Amino acid sequence: MSGENAVYSIRRARTSDVARIRELVEPLVQRRILLGKDAVVFYESVQEFRVAQTADGELIGVGALHVMWRDLAEVRTLAVADAWLGRGVGRALLARIEADARELELSRLFCLTFEVGFFERNGFVDMGDETVDPEVYAELVRSHDEGVAEFLDLARVKPNTLGNTRMLKHL
Repeated sequence: MSGENAVYSIRRARTSDVARIRELVEPLVQRRILLGKDAVVFYESVQEFRVAQTADGELIGVGALHVMWRDLAEVRTLAVADAWLGRGVGRALLARIEADARELELSRLFCLTFEVGFFERNGFVDMGDETVDPEVYAELVRSHDEGVAEFLDLARVKPNTLGNTRMLKHL
């Protein structure tokens, strides 16, 4: 994959990437596009993350796949450095996340986003009121994970997710 003057690749995140991942995400947290996370949360979930890295080692993008259920996962924390926006980095990260989801034999990807156009161009659709079977709902509602609460559209997360769109892609 290439940008205008530099080549980048997608790889698994390492613990040594966490500081830069937080730097990439912070401007989006400040603009209330992404929810902030403590450093420990990034370290605990580092195996879920993929990063885009230039040939000279600069991290220019990040994204994560968080499994929620047997057939369902969430695309989380998809962010690209401002200088690299519009150059295919987000699309490349999402493609890798989707490949990871298929490898795990997942059939649905969820995201909660303000970037509706980007996700629509990549095959996601607005979930509207769609939810899951009552039996699965009863299991998922036991989760303490905020992403699961967002997927289920639980009232307790509404103040933090105002204006976001719940989107889904069938793989």
